[in-house]
Amino acid sequence: MAFPALPATAARALHSTGAVQVSSTIGGGDTVLQARSIVGAVRVGSGDDAVELHVRPKIGVSRLLWLLGHARDQSGWREDDVEAGTATGVVAAMATMFLARCRRALAAGILHGYQERDETLPGLRGRLREADQMRARPGIPLPLEVRYDDYTIDIPENRLLRTAASRLLTVDGLAPAVRLALTRTVRDLADASLLIPGAPLPAIIISRLNRRYEPALHLARMILQRTSVEDSSGASSANGFLFDMNRVYEDWLSQGLISALEAIGGRGRRQQPLALDHGGRVTMQTDITWWSGPTCLAVVDAKYKRLPAAGPRPEDLYQVLAYCTALGLRSGHLVYAAGTPAPAIVVRNAGVRLHSHVVSLADSPDRILGTIDTIAAKIAAGTDADGQPFPMIGS
Repeated sequence: MAFPALPATAARALHSTGAVQVSSTIGGGDTVLQARSIVGAVRVGSGDDAVELHVRPKIGVSRLLWLLGHARDQSGWREDDVEAGTATGVVAAMATMFLARCRRALAAGILHGYQERDETLPGLRGRLREADQMRARPGIPLPLEVRYDDYTIDIPENRLLRTAASRLLTVDGLAPAVRLALTRTVRDLADASLLIPGAPLPAIIISRLNRRYEPALHLARMILQRTSVEDSSGASSANGFLFDMNRVYEDWLSQGLISALEAIGGRGRRQQPLALDHGGRVTMQTDITWWSGPTCLAVVDAKYKRLPAAGPRPEDLYQVLAYCTALGLRSGHLVYAAGTPAPAIVVRNAGVRLHSHVVSLADSPDRILGTIDTIAAKIAAGTDADGQPFPMIGS
């Protein structure tokens, strides 16, 4: 899509974030922005040269958020959790849902917990750190170097929520009412420390005490993992809230299909490293594999794109064929996000059958989940998309 020419610095910065591919028309009169697999919002530059870009997913914001949530918690996410109008952007929808989850989490009061503190105090509290006291002021009785347990809201759960709310406030595209509500959330959690940017997010074990926080914590992690946007050229500042739809679809399909296969038997694995050659110099990583002990039963590759009417593209077939060859399988599977299932491809001189399946993300959630179960059953029963039997291992 062509737009009026952007400032050169902003165009380079926008391209380097990976959100879109930026080029110029012949003569340089317009700037052409070509969408990739990234959706969300990003802002580059500052002042008069600032450029703000919003990219909406083709599947709709509600369906995007459902995929994100269902990949993390298959039992706790419903379609009505992620209601969003057709004009709602990704940032606005995520912020609104985050606020709703925060209100539920904090409705019964802010969670407190014990945190160990090391401080210098005029009197004894908790335990004296004798070694630190001697190093800091030998022979001087006060102040004291002490260690004590403080009952506080400055715990990992509240730090995650406060940091996520603060990070959302740095992103454009929020309605004034949403921005005001986020500001109130930050104020209510002001005694919780902000997490250090770039540092690993704290691991939190869900228990009876913090279970009411769980939905809000899931969203907080999503927000913090996707609001870090960098201009790799170093020419301009950048901030945003971005999702790679390839990764979103792969995460969701992996979680759903592995659960369906494991309900039948065996064990599923994600991102299984794999060597193509005996020396291990050529390595690959499969999206989904299904195992019975040390034996691989099936390999599946997720494709966030439409299956062409003529069947899978050669590069897709080459990829799953390489997986089958390395794993010693006589069949492999491709699962697309749209299109019509095509007949299986039988590889000449190898006898390997490559099957294509489709999970239409335009369907209702119940129908989508039913399709996942159907695909799992076909893989397990040894039938392809047409219902025709294919050779299983050892046959």
